[in-house]
Amino acid sequence: METKALLEKIKYCNSLTRYSRRKTIPVKVGDVVIGGDNPIVVQSMTTVDTMDTIGSVEQCIRMIDSGCQLIRITAPSMKEAENLQNIKDELKKRGYNTPLVADIHFTPNAAEIAAKIVEKVRINPGNYADKKKFEVIEYTDESYQEELERIKERFLPLVKICKAHGTAMRIGTNHGSLSDRIMSRYGDTPLGMVESALEFLRICEDEGYYDIVISMKSSNTQVMVQAYRLLVQKLEEGNFKPYPLHLGVTEAGDGEDGRIKSAVGIGTLLEDGLGDTVRVSLTEDPEFEAPVAQALVDRYTYRAGHQQITEIAQYPINPFEYKRRETKEVYNLGAGNVPRVIADISAIQEVTPKEMKQVGHFYLPELDKWKMNDQGADFVFTGSNPIPFMLPNGMKEIQNYGVWQKTNDIENKFPLLTFSEYKEVKNLHKELNFILLEDTEVEAAIPLIRDRKDLVIILQTVNTHTYPALRRAFIHLMSQGCTLPVIVKVNYSQQSNDKTMLYTATDVGGLLIDGLGDGVMVGGQAYSDLNRDANLEQIKLHNSISFGVLQAARTRMSKTEYISCPSCGRTLFDLQETTAMIRKRTDHLKGVKIGIMGCIVNGPGEMADADFGYVGSGKGKITLYRGKEVVKRSVPSERAVDELIGIIKKEGMWNEPEA
Repeated sequence: METKALLEKIKYCNSLTRYSRRKTIPVKVGDVVIGGDNPIVVQSMTTVDTMDTIGSVEQCIRMIDSGCQLIRITAPSMKEAENLQNIKDELKKRGYNTPLVADIHFTPNAAEIAAKIVEKVRINPGNYADKKKFEVIEYTDESYQEELERIKERFLPLVKICKAHGTAMRIGTNHGSLSDRIMSRYGDTPLGMVESALEFLRICEDEGYYDIVISMKSSNTQVMVQAYRLLVQKLEEGNFKPYPLHLGVTEAGDGEDGRIKSAVGIGTLLEDGLGDTVRVSLTEDPEFEAPVAQALVDRYTYRAGHQQITEIAQYPINPFEYKRRETKEVYNLGAGNVPRVIADISAIQEVTPKEMKQVGHFYLPELDKWKMNDQGADFVFTGSNPIPFMLPNGMKEIQNYGVWQKTNDIENKFPLLTFSEYKEVKNLHKELNFILLEDTEVEAAIPLIRDRKDLVIILQTVNTHTYPALRRAFIHLMSQGCTLPVIVKVNYSQQSNDKTMLYTATDVGGLLIDGLGDGVMVGGQAYSDLNRDANLEQIKLHNSISFGVLQAARTRMSKTEYISCPSCGRTLFDLQETTAMIRKRTDHLKGVKIGIMGCIVNGPGEMADADFGYVGSGKGKITLYRGKEVVKRSVPSERAVDELIGIIKKEGMWNEPEA
């Protein structure tokens, strides 16, 4: 596709360079309004059994106190839907009017009851009127239309109830629960996700019902971002109303991994002005979710005043498909190499072998040997504080050019030059040199660096609109045919660890999803005035975040990936405890993806592309999967982890953990 033609077809955001939030119709949910000119709304979901009225109410209050503006509660059957009235009444009795959202899967009757009680219902097009059997079905246009008529008949009663009662609706497509019908026609694709929602949306619009929010959730951040972008484009092309978007990454997990994965998906969309309500799905108590979502949202409060970025005339990236930018190979960077991690330890003076463990390399003095874990940095940047000992094989040192000139090990250490230095010097390393460029310097630098075969760019910006500014610099490189590898460097002032995780995941993760970037570096100079121990902790954090972002963007797998749902009232076991137990036994399985789902709703479909699955199928009973295929049913929970490991071993994907 021609780049100019492609740019003309891109309508998923107002601007690729200027922060501008997409304008939507406002949707009223009780006293809260989603979309329009209103602030982005933060929401979460309860985990207590919906039939436990007091337990649900008390958890709702904890969530509200943590910043939750909407609360979703599962209603898997009619009795839970009816009990929403008791929960709502008890909350009002205690002085809380936060709107409630009923979460519906498989049970239209429950949705119709809930719509008369709560302010909003969420339905999943993949399982509202369809049963998923993982079958491929051949449809003619006529037979497919008959299926749409069947769906309309099943869905229309809910639409009429919502319209009559002023109840809002979220049409929430999940990547892992696309119906067999959609999969048969569109495949397991972002387009299939979008069409799944549009089928239901057309029914609503035919009835004159517009109080709708839409979501395109996936545990795969690339798929999730592409689906939301494509949805916005299809809404405009199809002359639909500009409906608000609910943003979320399904089954993000817990701890650092869950926060990073959520930010890669959600943050990338927020940067381009998409998103009107946010839910961060963590395998933790729900009151921990709202502060993370709020931290993501708060970044955009004053974003509109950012430094101007040059407009893009031609856009060489297809935002609906992943394709890595083509680069030449320089040393071990670019081309087909995995993205590299550069650890910035330049703030530390007189580094010892003992301290290299912060970046994944461990010195064993009794053996006089080095050991590396799965998050061993590829390079360390020491700036003006060179390392006085021999580094382990596989790790290389980058020094400021002035220091490198004086080193007696010029072969195994590499220089970093500013653009000003590069224009003046002639003595460079024969294999690998790094040039530090601001985004605003790239255009001027291209003629001087384009044809080099020994140069890697380290790209940074001072623009607060970081991701679009860096993306613009990449477009300069691509439009001028410069194929040098690029390491993305981000710099943040001293802030909370959570913010550093979220900001790096947004600014670097968004680029990686667009296929841009051959490595990551989190700058450490802002922390140089900390004491030595605190500085080392920051270096360890930055290294871990770097690998976490690469994994969350699916560009470098360095550890086991857990696709675990955030728990809700449907969950059939202690999800947090079970996830921790499975992690303890399997976290050495580099690159293996394990889905841990509390119930069949978040079962084989929601796991999407997991290698193995652990799914609650009854009280104390677990169903185990290889991919989407059931291997063992009704396994007692006390034996289930051992049985899961047995399946992994049988598939040849097990290795014993090191002692």
